[in-house]
Amino acid sequence: MPASAETYAIPPSVDAFLAGDHNLLIGDRWTPATSGETLDIVNPATGKVIAKAAMAGVEDVDAAVRAARHAFDHGPWSKMMPAQRRALILALADEIEAHIEELAMIDTLNMGMPVPDARYFSVMLSIESLRYNAGWCGKISGETVTVGVPDHHAYTIKEPIGVVGAIVPWNTPLMAGVIKIAPALAAGCTVILKPAEITPLTAVRLGQMIEKVGFPPGVVNILAGHGGIAGQALVEHPGVDKISFTGSTAVGQHLVRTAAGTMKRISLELGGKSPVFIFPDADLELAIPMTAMLIFKNSGQICAAGSRLFAHHTIFDKVVAGIEDFARRFKVGSPLEMGVEMGPLVSEKQMNRVTGYIDKGRADGAEVACGGGRVGSEGFFVEPTVMVNARPDISLVREEIFGPVLVAAPVTSNDLDQVAAIGNDSDYGLSAYVWTNNMSVGHQMARKLKTGSVRINGGVNLDANLPFGGAKMSGWGREYGRDGVEAFFESKTVSVALTAGLGQSDASAIDLK
Repeated sequence: MPASAETYAIPPSVDAFLAGDHNLLIGDRWTPATSGETLDIVNPATGKVIAKAAMAGVEDVDAAVRAARHAFDHGPWSKMMPAQRRALILALADEIEAHIEELAMIDTLNMGMPVPDARYFSVMLSIESLRYNAGWCGKISGETVTVGVPDHHAYTIKEPIGVVGAIVPWNTPLMAGVIKIAPALAAGCTVILKPAEITPLTAVRLGQMIEKVGFPPGVVNILAGHGGIAGQALVEHPGVDKISFTGSTAVGQHLVRTAAGTMKRISLELGGKSPVFIFPDADLELAIPMTAMLIFKNSGQICAAGSRLFAHHTIFDKVVAGIEDFARRFKVGSPLEMGVEMGPLVSEKQMNRVTGYIDKGRADGAEVACGGGRVGSEGFFVEPTVMVNARPDISLVREEIFGPVLVAAPVTSNDLDQVAAIGNDSDYGLSAYVWTNNMSVGHQMARKLKTGSVRINGGVNLDANLPFGGAKMSGWGREYGRDGVEAFFESKTVSVALTAGLGQSDASAIDLK
């Protein structure tokens, strides 16, 4: 970093937090792992260890499940009125809002997201999620149902599903945890939150805030640990009623197989290879920069990133040239430096994965239009990259890279069925993006695309009110919105025979006064 560069100051509270213990929250105790093992937490901008965190094992998972089970089955959480739960969730939102800069900085140092992005994307959306979901406390209900048998009364009840294992990824550490726990808590469930082993720090800080605002012990438990150990133990544990997982499709498939052993409920928000369509009548002054931002923001480490670009052949060269120009001007550097727009990838492993896809794409015949390499020798930075002339069958086009790599191809057909088929030619179906000034085309494409969401002309991507999730290999279920809260309920049917135990003549003779 140049000596003259202005940087965001690290608050003293963050230095103190990093220097402290980062233990497991189980019930009402912060405790080291039973094994005594710890995780090295690395700053991806420097490659240096900045903290250590307790690494949960099977015994720790069991203790957390017992604490969550007790809080749900016997503790004060199951006896609380919805208004009391709402007040605690809102208090947590207020507590996060009072520490925006601190939490943003922790996410920046742990994950590599530039400070403004951590502040306005991760932290602010966490606050919004808590406040939105707090409003659902007590508002999800069953219904009275008319059945086909006379003299019966029937109704349904919505009951919280129970103990939830929330397993979250590393790409937006604070927000990933909050968007799991907020609807679960609103529904009346208790939670074991397992952050990614490389980015557990804001989850630990979140746990401290949960304690401070007065959540009863065991309602939220926080366990950092490896997915193959702590995550596996959560999925296998018979005391866990539901797993809510966000991560790769491969891991999601493994969790489905594992969860079958106990038939626990499972929801999965998995990978994506989202297409972007730019039609010849689109407003290119908006479409070009926003398409670039869709893949380069957060270093492309976003499940809904627009990683496949399909532009009409009459404007293809202009669109690609515009995105190349944007990429070359996009400032890459330390996420603490003011003005930086793209920080590092989260780890050396992820950097090598991304550059490996680029190299394999070259070997498969694709061309690098811009970028394609590592930035510097310290930290885990990769250039914003645009690749063209890629065959549709190669890994660069077929597989989720989770990095700042856009693959662009021209579209020659004007038939919307054929255009949509190009986008649908993927195992994934998370999101899609359409740019056109013809709203008939936009709405037709929205119906034809096999994805969980379609954004037309820059429509909002993440909002607490809008259900979010995928089709095909992109997952099961939805997060956000009413759908996201209802995912933490079970429906129970109750039916009553109003003349039970009475003979026909006796029933008709009863005086009901």
